[in-house]
This record gives sequence, structure tokens and C-alpha cells, in this order.
Amino acid sequence: MTGKFPSFSPGSTVSSALPSYVILCLALQVPRLVSAQFTVAGPDHPITASLGGRAVLSCHLSPRMSAENMEVRWFRSKYSPVVHLYRDGQDQYGEQMLEYRERTELLKDNITTGRISLRIRNIQLSDDGQYKCFFKSNVSYEEALLELQVAGLGSAPVISVEGHQDGGIRIVCRSSGWYPQPKAQWRDLQRQLLPSASEKISPEANGLFQTEIAIVITEESNQKVSCFVRNPRLNQERESVISIAELFFPRVNPWMVALGVILAVLLPLAGYCFWRQHRAKEILRSEMERQTEALRSEMERQTEALRSEMKRQTELGLIRARSYAVDVTLDPDTANPWLVLSEDRKHVRRGNTRQDLPNNPERFDHCYCVLGTERFTGGRHYWEVEVGHKMRWDLGVCRESVRRKGKVTYTPKNGYCVVWLRGGEYAASTSPRTSFPVTIRPNRVGIFLDYEAGEVSFYNVTDRSHLFTFTGTFSGTLRPYFHPCHSGKNKEPMIICPVPTEAGGNLCP
Repeated sequence: MTGKFPSFSPGSTVSSALPSYVILCLALQVPRLVSAQFTVAGPDHPITASLGGRAVLSCHLSPRMSAENMEVRWFRSKYSPVVHLYRDGQDQYGEQMLEYRERTELLKDNITTGRISLRIRNIQLSDDGQYKCFFKSNVSYEEALLELQVAGLGSAPVISVEGHQDGGIRIVCRSSGWYPQPKAQWRDLQRQLLPSASEKISPEANGLFQTEIAIVITEESNQKVSCFVRNPRLNQERESVISIAELFFPRVNPWMVALGVILAVLLPLAGYCFWRQHRAKEILRSEMERQTEALRSEMERQTEALRSEMKRQTELGLIRARSYAVDVTLDPDTANPWLVLSEDRKHVRRGNTRQDLPNNPERFDHCYCVLGTERFTGGRHYWEVEVGHKMRWDLGVCRESVRRKGKVTYTPKNGYCVVWLRGGEYAASTSPRTSFPVTIRPNRVGIFLDYEAGEVSFYNVTDRSHLFTFTGTFSGTLRPYFHPCHSGKNKEPMIICPVPTEAGGNLCP
């Protein structure tokens, strides 16, 4: 061999150099493929979210790198359809599951560092379970597993007295609307746990759970107890207290004791005094029947007394609320053009024609409603509204910042604490909504706002009964809300009434 390079023709040079060029390109590409490898990580603990609330599920790439040009897919047990899909630099909704439509939002603030979060709104029971976040680049893909735990805080426990049992009073506590299964227990005045007589947890039609727990209170035991129901996922509980009066406990009749002594003496002489024994049995039977009837009457009397006391407490609550009466008027700048307001801005009804009014930002253009002029940022405030014989109406309070244009959805999350009458049913705008029974149809409704306590209470002024109370935490400005619905020719006005200074009150002018 010589030290000279061999000579080639031009054609042979290109064909011989081509394999070397391919090898060189692959060699340069290897570091790029290796550097593009990544892993996906999520939280190492379940994410807990409340029914009707929001949940944020987060994943990130390791090492940090931009995911702007990657495919990011969130799904449940199947790869497709998806919970949410990001591809080609934008959100894709064609493959999204129907139950997640308009409920998801991909948070991309940190997408350049490989951290992406999925926000799910209006949490439902079906959202409970496992999720996968999937990242895919041109050369690699990885996924991470997350778990979302849905929880529902149920209603305040309702305690009722259900008669005598084992020498004491049987008390039953009921509560509904919980998820997952709640834990219910009894406590005494010292917050010590008490044994229950029975406990039952059963599913409701909507997938939530209701609980029923009972206890027997004796005269010797603590006669003031509380029932509390706790959600294990939220670590929150609701509690109600009851105090049992001594009159509920049956007393031993001295005559019965004496009769027992007499019978003990006469029994050995039964053969000799058969006719006396027969007579004593008749007397005993009659006395027992009398005592049973007396005990039943006493129980009915005490139950009625308890009901009267509960009604008295409700009336006292209404009297207290009335002491915070304010003068409320209607704000014409917020009224829907189909509504007709009186000159004193105390009456509102649905008109026959649409008025030519300026479409200012404050005016409702879709919902036939109007707000009160007054704005509340604290304190206690009470007003009354005459609804008469209207077949439909909505009343309550709302945040000043509520949406004025387009369709209105009543929920506390959207800023509405409203009760209504529709189709003969009375309900509150909770999520899901809460129906409540009404014994006497209210011709006038009282609304009491306690801003600092986070409560809006509604009263049937007609029979001075309590209808419903919203509880929560308020922020921002609140305003009275009126919706004079009508059905057919029933266009009776809704009237803001002066609050009477004496019990019994006056009718609206």
C-alpha cells in the first residue's frame, strides 16, 4: 500500500459518501433523542373537591422543558374519549366526553416549564375516581396517575322525639345529602361520645347518603345532648342540640306500688278468695288501661308543647329580624324592559309590551328581574314582600357583581341566595336545589340578611313560620333581588311592604 489517496470518478464519489453521511446524521441525532426523554409526575396524594365546587389536577415534566408543542391528554380509564385534550398549540374539544363539556379549563401559565393543570368546575359525583395525564412529544411519551375524591357536606341534622323506650325517651337524628358515607354520633355536654341505640346509613336516589341515628335518654342521664354528622374526606361536621324536659319522663304512681303490695299479700290466698282475686284483676286491668291512656295523653301533650316551643322560638326569630327593618326600593336602572315599576318604586309586575329603555350595563336583558336600590356590605337588614296569590315568584339577595346579560342560573356559587314558588313547589337555590314543605301558603315573605353571620333567612309572615336559611360566607356588596314571575293571565304585582311595628302587622297598601 502507498500513502496516497486513491482517485475516484465524480459519480463514484457521491455514491460512496452517501452511507457515511447517513451514519453521521444518525450519530448527531442520538444526543437529541436522549435529551428529549422525560417523566411525568403528579401529586402523591388524592385531591379532594366538594360537590358543586372546583378541582385542580396538576402534572409536571421532569426535567423541566416546554410542553407548548406537545400533546397533553387528560383521560379516565380509556385513552379516548378524553376529559380534556391539548394538541397543536390549542385546546381540542372534538373528542371530549359529554359529561365534561364546558366544565374543564387547561391552565397554561407554566406550560413553558412543563407544568400544566386541569381545572374542573361544578364537581359531580361521577367525577370521583382516577385520572391520567399524558404528555407526548415527537420522540417520547409518558403519563402519570392521579386520584380525585369528591365529597359532599350534607344538611344540618334534624332531631325529633319519637316516644318512650326502655324507661327513657327515644331521640332520632336524621341528615341527608352526604358523600361519601358520613359518620354520625351523639355527644353530651362535656363533648364526650355517647352510645347510640341504632344507626342506619342508606343511599339516596341521587347517589348521596342519608344517615339516621337514635339514642335513648333516661331521667338519670344527661338530658341535653347533641348529634353531629362528620364527612371523613372534608373533615367537617354539622351539629344540632336538643334538651329534653323532665316532664317527658313517666313518674311512678304510689297507688300502683300499693296495689302491688296488696296483690303480693292476696296471691297466697287465691284459692280461698277467688272472687276477690278476680275482682282485683279487673281493677288492675282497668287501672293499667287508665295509666296507659294517661301516659299517652301526657306524651301527646308534651309533644305538642315541644312543637309550640319550637314555633315560639321561630316567632321570636321573626320578631328579632323585624327589629332590623330597612326601607327597600326598586332600582329602575336594573329592571328588565318587560317589567313595570310604580312611581314610588315599591310595586313591580310583568307588562304586556317591552319598554324602550337604554341597554345600560346594569340592566337585566334576559331574566325578568330587578334589584333593590340598597347595597349591603355588612350588618343586619330585613324587608318584607307581598306575593299575594301569585303562582310563581323568586325572592332573595344576590351579589352586585352578578351577570346581567343572558341567562341567569340560581346558585350561591353564581352569587344568588334565592327561594321560589314554581308549580306548587317551594325550593331554595342550593346546588342541588332544596325543596321545603309549606303548611300555610305565604302571602307575604320576610327576608333577613345577617352579613357577618353569613346567613340569609326567609320567613312566612302569614303564619310566622321559618321557610329556609342559606349559610355561608359573604364578601363584596349584596342587593335585594325580585323576580315577579307570572303564569298566563296572572300578572299580580309583587309589592315591597312596610314592616309593621307591632305583632300582627298591617297589610300592604
